[in-house]
Amino acid sequence: MGIKTTVKKAFIKSLPVMAAYVILGMGFGILMDDRGYGTVWSLVCSVFIFAGSMQYVTADLLAAAVSPINAAIMALMVNARHLFYGISMIGKYRNMGKTKPYLIFGLTDETYSLLCDDKDYPPQKKDAELYCFLVTLFDQMYWIIGTLLGALIGAVFNFNSKGIDFSMTALFVTVFVEQWLTSKEQRCALTGIGAAVVCLIIFGESNFLIPTMLLIALILTISYRKRGVSDE
Repeated sequence: MGIKTTVKKAFIKSLPVMAAYVILGMGFGILMDDRGYGTVWSLVCSVFIFAGSMQYVTADLLAAAVSPINAAIMALMVNARHLFYGISMIGKYRNMGKTKPYLIFGLTDETYSLLCDDKDYPPQKKDAELYCFLVTLFDQMYWIIGTLLGALIGAVFNFNSKGIDFSMTALFVTVFVEQWLTSKEQRCALTGIGAAVVCLIIFGESNFLIPTMLLIALILTISYRKRGVSDE
């Protein structure tokens, strides 16, 4: 498979994410402008943070001048979900070469949903690495473009930003439903639901998030190791 074919394949694969990320990025840009931060700050966040829901939270953290320690704890709580689906990408990313650091950095929920299916990977190793890199890069570029548009629109027009931050929750629900309907194996989804319900009952609504993510990571780590042993 040539470079042009790989680029085309990655672009087509990322198109559904483009539709979501441009709109969500616009919401983030508008939210940042509403909190008093201009286009430059919005772009810096989208280039160097690129964490979707955490960026929406960052807008409020910056506006409230939250301490670095509290911000770090909040980032851990919001992004802890990356632990459990990142585990499933260990094998895929093991031999990715120079692009591996960026692939790890850019692994969002939606990019994961595009890259977790082995059947879409090009057969040759170098083409597979380029494919993963391009899908990740395209997705971030969609978010950056949306952020830029939102920041510019927010600077020109006055918006009531109430409810914009719920758009990320809506996207997570959509991604979950899509994966549930298309995936043949629902073990990861059921693990997440079960762990969330158990921790919600034990720890309560205000404190269940981190225990849930730790429990999911533990279960999937054990499952991954058992699978590796059985494959050997």
